[in-house]
Amino acid sequence: MRFEHAPDASIARKYITELAEQKIEVGPYKVDRPLVLYGAGNLGRMAKEYFERIGVQVEYVVDVNADSCRQDAFWHGVEILSPGKIDARKKSNDLLAVCVVNYPFDPLKRELLSQGWENIVPFYDIAEAYRNRHPLSNGWFASTIDGVSLGHICHVLECWADDISRAHHIQFIAWHLLREEWSFDDSPVNTENRYFIPEIIDVLSDEESLADIGAHNGSVIMRFMELTKGKFKRIWAVEPDSNNLLDMQKEMQKSAHGMADKIDVIPYVVGKAEGSGAFFNGLGYASQLTKLSEKLVDITTIDMMNISPSFIKLHLEGGELAALEGAIDTINKYRPIIASTSYHNDDGLWRLPAWMMNHLHDYNIYMRLHSWCGTGAVVYAIPEERTLQ
Repeated sequence: MRFEHAPDASIARKYITELAEQKIEVGPYKVDRPLVLYGAGNLGRMAKEYFERIGVQVEYVVDVNADSCRQDAFWHGVEILSPGKIDARKKSNDLLAVCVVNYPFDPLKRELLSQGWENIVPFYDIAEAYRNRHPLSNGWFASTIDGVSLGHICHVLECWADDISRAHHIQFIAWHLLREEWSFDDSPVNTENRYFIPEIIDVLSDEESLADIGAHNGSVIMRFMELTKGKFKRIWAVEPDSNNLLDMQKEMQKSAHGMADKIDVIPYVVGKAEGSGAFFNGLGYASQLTKLSEKLVDITTIDMMNISPSFIKLHLEGGELAALEGAIDTINKYRPIIASTSYHNDDGLWRLPAWMMNHLHDYNIYMRLHSWCGTGAVVYAIPEERTLQ
């Protein structure tokens, strides 16, 4: 569904009530025919590794830039075809897993249907069917919204700092509840500015101290250093996955010349309280605490790390709310800007933003979507005093 304008709180309440009344007829999709990936970009690469890990064969890959993709060593041994090279029989029979989230799914699906493909599904819908083998959770389906949850969601919708946040929240819920793609013309999805929306950039100073919790390969840190032109006080790069750490350290050696003494790399798992838990290493973006792993690791909290951040970024595959609960003293003392992903589980429907709204006093809270298919959602919190400077 397409709307011209972002909703105010009253209209947002109307939309969410209508969503809650609809019958849910969607769910995970198991591979039941030859599997094909559409898109050889970052998500396509992750999908290839994902299916290899769970033992599901990928027959071939379709990409509009097939010729250049074949030159990439990553795809060695995989057949990559241009869309025009697929015969009608394959289009009718094979399952096309769409590995694209930087473009709306509905128009892409219509285009693929017009080309003759018959079985088209987002990659994450398939991944959700194999959660017993792999912890990747971006394709979760929301259950029916009961009266209690509806009340909490309406409260969150009222408390957002602007109507764009309400539009993106509604869009996020519509996808996870019904797999319907709602969009608002004056509130577009921006795939380029995750973690650094204009409201954040406007308040950045030369004295920032960034705690990147879930630093992965350091890409957010690189962007932060670029935006601040290297003028910052400190960076704490917190990343527990050993493979990600190696990639990040290589990137730091190339890009952080003259700044390495201001960057601490910390291999910690962060949570609500100190303890231990099972951590799945080696999954790239998806490495996380999960019962699917047998490797126990120590868990600490942000409060116990003895850091003084002015900016906290969180990307923890669903562990963001727990990390925030374990950071309340740090937040109260240093009043940092916060940017937290909210799309890895149903905490994003209302629990995570509601916690921030209830515990972060005198903050402006925003939500932005930075990709499609229910992914790329980030909740931002900016102290009011920063906007007045």
